[in-house]
Amino acid sequence: MPEPRPLSEAEEAELAAFADGRLEPDERADVERRLVEDIDLARAYERQRAGMVAIATAAESVSAPLALRSRIEALQRGEAPVRRRRRRLSFGRWMPAAGLAAAAAVAVVVVLLGGAPSTEAMLAAATRVPTGTVSLDPRQPALLRDRVEAVRFPNFEAKFGWEAAGVRTDEIDGRSTKTVFYRKEGRRIAYTIVGGEALAWPGGATKTPRDGVEMRTFRDGNRTVVTWRREGRTCVLSATNVTTDELLTLASWKGKGAVSF
Repeated sequence: MPEPRPLSEAEEAELAAFADGRLEPDERADVERRLVEDIDLARAYERQRAGMVAIATAAESVSAPLALRSRIEALQRGEAPVRRRRRRLSFGRWMPAAGLAAAAAVAVVVVLLGGAPSTEAMLAAATRVPTGTVSLDPRQPALLRDRVEAVRFPNFEAKFGWEAAGVRTDEIDGRSTKTVFYRKEGRRIAYTIVGGEALAWPGGATKTPRDGVEMRTFRDGNRTVVTWRREGRTCVLSATNVTTDELLTLASWKGKGAVSF
């Protein structure tokens, strides 16, 4: 296998900003396009993502001092206000592997306050690159063969023009997930289904029912997010350059009964 080409400082800084959600929508869309086209850039981005996962894993193994744990428990009992929403770790520059241990020590407080897996955490999959191809089902054109447990992904192409372009599987906060990426006219959306029991609704999200389906919408940086449940499983649909209304239409589509809820 040929050696990957070295990245320039500008590319490293851009990938770090992309991973951390600090790019403007047009800049993010450009990076997403290049990740599909440039295998060296995609591999470098995966290494950065792996580093961020390693930080979270290391943080989970760090024991906090008893005094800190006692204070956190007191905060959670309501003796003082506490912000429960998990905060995004910021990587202002490209982080080498040697820096992971030090970052883990900082991350431990975030992990302790993070609580159960959240919908926001599942958005990590939406910013990654596909690792496989989707499988069409000619007998059921409204569905893909790809699934999480009994919940199958929809095929939006015939009805809406969104082509299923790739798929990946991940484990995020101890939950198995599968994400299908759809593309249309240079835009991309990510559809993630989370295995296991449904996640709690995200705090502060807007109730936005559509066609009888209970949904929540919110913004995460420059990403618009819709979350709902299908057969008791949490689904998350998100994009950086697609309107909320279009995402709601796609999320609530039943495919004349083929897409089960």
